[in-house]
Amino acid sequence: MSDIKALLEVMARLRDPEAGCPWDREQTLASIVPHTLEEAYEVADAITRGDMGDLRDELGDLLFQVVFYAHIAEERGDFAFDDVVQAICDKLIRRHPHVFAGADIIDAEAQTAAWEAHKAHERRDKHGEGTLAGVALALPALSRAAKLTKRAARVGFDWPDLPPVFDKMQEELDELRHELAQGSIDVERVEDEMGDVLFVASNLARKAGVDPEVALRRANAKFERRFAAMEALAAAEGVSLDTLNLDRWEALWVRVKRGEAAGSD
Repeated sequence: MSDIKALLEVMARLRDPEAGCPWDREQTLASIVPHTLEEAYEVADAITRGDMGDLRDELGDLLFQVVFYAHIAEERGDFAFDDVVQAICDKLIRRHPHVFAGADIIDAEAQTAAWEAHKAHERRDKHGEGTLAGVALALPALSRAAKLTKRAARVGFDWPDLPPVFDKMQEELDELRHELAQGSIDVERVEDEMGDVLFVASNLARKAGVDPEVALRRANAKFERRFAAMEALAAAEGVSLDTLNLDRWEALWVRVKRGEAAGSD
């Protein structure tokens, strides 16, 4: 069997009350959410690495998550996998009238505007009138911050250009610095000020046309790569990492960066 029916049958076997897998039988809609998020990130990671074999496998894992949710929902009498398929088909057809209903869309920019208008209309019907209604709480915090400010910007709540955002970032950094400089640190207040800094950072990324989540993932990967290179240099010199002072760490960091720059020439 090689079609979706095979996967649905595998899922049914796994959830069989008598002969199924004990772990799969115990799962609920809520309990598999962390696994779904992990699988989505693994898809993104495979794409970032350009590994098509891994991407194929990770997409299968992600598809299995969809089937898992649908099967549990069907057991509860809420909906079935076919309903999920029908819902997304209906949505895509509804949001692409230029493809399925003969509407005239001039270019990609006009299509984006029409798409957002359809989504806004659907949100009003589903969530109410609020501009920020329906922004998923489960999104990574940086991504959700960017999405919230993007929504607000559509109705005019936005800086006109980048310089004021940099000014705001400096203001928030100054407030964080002031809070940290106090004799007795109030963790809740520091957390609040740190949140403001990160929120403005996500807004700055949006204004610069950058996805903050993607930017931070790249920064993480760069840090991991450079730190591993520093470890390798230290090991080659027979130096224990925990004996390095700040100056030695900085010297290793500079060597690694220079090596990367030379390698890119």
